[in-house]
Amino acid sequence: MAQTPVQRYLPQLPARIERGEIDPSFVITHRATLEEGPELYKTFRDKKDGCIKVVMTP
Repeated sequence: MAQTPVQRYLPQLPARIERGEIDPSFVITHRATLEEGPELYKTFRDKKDGCIKVVMTP
């Protein structure tokens, strides 16, 4: 098993994202409204449709 050195890298990540050095958007696989949230949670929970990260908007 491996561990991620979160404490080492987390402080510098926001600044690198703001400068455009890192684009974390590849992690977002689905977008939805809040109303769609319960159904999309089932998709995430059941590991369907390649669902990794959901961004919901009101």
